[in-house]
Amino acid sequence: MPLTPVNPPSLTAPRGYNHGMKGAGELLFVAGQVGWALEGRVVSSDFASQFQRALENVIDVVWAAGGKPTDIARMVVYVTDKSEYAARAREIGEIWRARMGRHYPAMVLVEVKSLLDDEAKVEIEATALL
Repeated sequence: MPLTPVNPPSLTAPRGYNHGMKGAGELLFVAGQVGWALEGRVVSSDFASQFQRALENVIDVVWAAGGKPTDIARMVVYVTDKSEYAARAREIGEIWRARMGRHYPAMVLVEVKSLLDDEAKVEIEATALL
């Protein structure tokens, strides 16, 4: 069963996410993914490059479980600088649409002091419904 957005009229219309997603199936919990390349090093010091790689890593886990990007129901995006995220929003949107199309899960963005890898600027965790 495909995921269906849930956006009650009592809430502000979402932009770039949905307030809720519903569906039925098997749950996949994707651990937080940073912008690591295969060898376990951050791909670049560039925020957008790290976002792209972290998103690709999340999608790779979903594919490996037999799903597809549109099966992702929820994401939590951790950033070390929300102003950098906001400044790169247009580029991040392009990266998003290239990999996720117009699929927008229920999402939250959280600014944190740091991430496990000191070079990491973004980490993404997800829940998919397969």
